[in-house]
This record gives sequence, C-alpha cells and structure tokens, in this order.
Amino acid sequence: MIRDLKLLVLLLVGSLTTMVGGVVAPILPEMVQQLRLDPGLAGILVNMHCLTIALFSPLLGILADRVGRLRVLIPSLLVYALVGIAGAFMESFWPLLMTRALLGAASGGIAAASLGLLASMYEGEARSQALGQATSALTIAGILFPLLGGWVGATHWQFTFYLYGLGLPLAFITASIFRKNRSLQTQAKTVEPPQKLRQVLGHPYVLWLLLTLSLASIAMSCVVIYAPLYLKIKIGAGTMLNGVVLASRAIGAAGVSAFGASQLAKNIGVERSTAIGFGLMAVTLGTIPLLSQINLIILTAVLFGVGFGIVVPNLYSALANVAPAKLRSSVLAAGTGAGFLGQFFCPILLGVVLTHSGLESVFYTAASISLMAGLLLILVATTTLLVKPSPPEA
Repeated sequence: MIRDLKLLVLLLVGSLTTMVGGVVAPILPEMVQQLRLDPGLAGILVNMHCLTIALFSPLLGILADRVGRLRVLIPSLLVYALVGIAGAFMESFWPLLMTRALLGAASGGIAAASLGLLASMYEGEARSQALGQATSALTIAGILFPLLGGWVGATHWQFTFYLYGLGLPLAFITASIFRKNRSLQTQAKTVEPPQKLRQVLGHPYVLWLLLTLSLASIAMSCVVIYAPLYLKIKIGAGTMLNGVVLASRAIGAAGVSAFGASQLAKNIGVERSTAIGFGLMAVTLGTIPLLSQINLIILTAVLFGVGFGIVVPNLYSALANVAPAKLRSSVLAAGTGAGFLGQFFCPILLGVVLTHSGLESVFYTAASISLMAGLLLILVATTTLLVKPSPPEA
C-alpha cells in the first residue's frame, strides 16, 4: 500500500516535466499579442526548457546520487513552482526566456531524482513495469496539460502560469511520504567514485541506448510538430481534429507503456521488442503523406503511439538494468537529457529537410531514422557488435 502511494506520488511529480511546455503552447498566440513578441522568437519560449532539461538533468542526476535523491527532488519542486509562477509577471522576451530556462533546469532535477527514486523501489520485471507506468503517465499528461492550459488561459493568459504552483503541494506531499525512508536520506555516505560513472556512461552499449533515446524523441517530436501542419494542408484539419489525432497517438502510447512493453521485452528481449516499436513508428511515419481518410489517420496515430510506448520504457529499463544502484539517478538522468536533446534538435534537423525538400520528406526522413534505429537494435541483439556491461552489483 505504501509503495503504491509512493509510486503514485512519483508519477504525479514526474508528470510536471511534461507540463513545462504543454500548458504554455495553447496561450502562445495571446502572449505574442499582449507582450508584442517577435513571432519568430516566440516559439523558443515553448521549446527552451528542452535544452536546459537536457543540460541539467545529467548534472542534477549526479548530484542526486551524491547527496540523496530527496535532497535534489524537493528543492527542484520548489524552484519549479516559484520560477514557473514568476513567468506570469515577466513583460518582455528576455526575462520570460530566463524563467523558462530556469524552469527547465528545475524540471531536470525533478526528472533525475524522481526516476532514480522510482528505479530504486523495484527490481527486474517490476521495475520495467513501473518505468512503463511512468511513460504512460507522462503521455497522459501530454494530453491533459495542453487542454488544462488552454482552459485556464481562456480567462487570461497569465493565469496559466499559476498552474506551475502545483510543484509546491507536491513538494510537501513528497517530503511527507518519503521522510521515513532513511536509506534515501543517507545515500551520500556511500558514493561511487566519478570514474565509475564515466565508465558506465562511456560504455558503447550505454552510449547506444542514449543515442537511441534521442532518435526516438526526434521521431515523436516530428509527429507533434509537423503532423498538424501537414493535416491542415492535406485535409484542412482544424484545431479540434489535430487535437484528436495527437490524443490518439498519446492514448496508444499510454496503453502499451503501462501494460504491454515490459511483457513483450520479457518474451523476446529488450532489443528485439524495442526494434519492433521502432518498426511500427517507421511504418506509420512513412504512411502519413499517403493518407487522407480521417479513420485511417487516427488508426495510424494510435499505432505510432503503440510503437513509441514500446520503445521508451524498454530503453529506460535497459539503462536501469546496467546501472549500479548508487549511480542509477545519474544514468537515468543521462537518458532524460538525451531524450530532451532529441526534442530540442528535432525542428532544427528536420527544418532543414522541410526547407529543401518539402513537408512529405520530413516524415520520410523521420521514418528512415526510426527504421535505422530498429535495424541496428536487431543487429545488436543478434551479434556481439555491442556487448552489454557486466550486471551491476546489488
């Protein structure tokens, strides 16, 4: 019962990282108008947190392993709430961008510490399932927070920033629920040497997992960013229809992450199951430019979500399995950083394709990236191309 309560709290806390960009995106046009922002720069406000999460989550993951995960998580939640709310009172681009950057840094601490705590509570298949539930919670949050942000911002765009204040009660709830766990408070007394972390993160297999997480994020961001643009041109899709398509993707991911990903990995192995997920993503990305019937478009979105829901929890589970217990926050935080780095660079990389080859080529490029990642995972699973690190000590 207590473990289930802790899991629920960590899922809620981790979902705050999805809220960073999700609640602001619906009010961006209003912000541009009211603050007289340059529309060309305004999009950076929504995406800035991806860069700072990518930069700070590995650093704060290392800190969490050294001083204790709660000692990173609680301050990160407090900073998250304060700088998030502060955005409502910024009246020009640069101060607002600074609060967005700090919000991303705090989110990096939340992601690193909460994933570390979650992974330390379970072992083996149970941990894979818990990480799948975390992916499912993040995906569901990706549906709910934009709706919530748009609803709250309909009264006044500044009110949306008050939603970041959810970090305050969650900080107190987390401190209360986990305060009796002495092992989490005294972690800093037994710390692995820095060279051990470098050895783990520098292992070719771990580097490949981090790269694969970045590739998965690029493919996912391609759908989120470019599918609405394409559907508007192709079939005249409005805001509501685009929302349904993106929600379908998220529902597919949420369902399989929570219930199917760990079982598939148990049956055929992490690499093969993840390769299947990438294969589904590649096929569905490649068919987007070929579809014009809404029922087929929604079915494709669900199947893409299923593929993504297989890939991400299995990759995080693989990282957790090769990480020593005392370095688990650091290693999983590196995975978070790699994922958000992929999100940040997606519009930069695929924007070049869009400029030179058109919107259809964007989806074919993302499909090729997913297919390549899947084929290389099959190669890893069937050869000794990349040898896994030795199993970590208990």
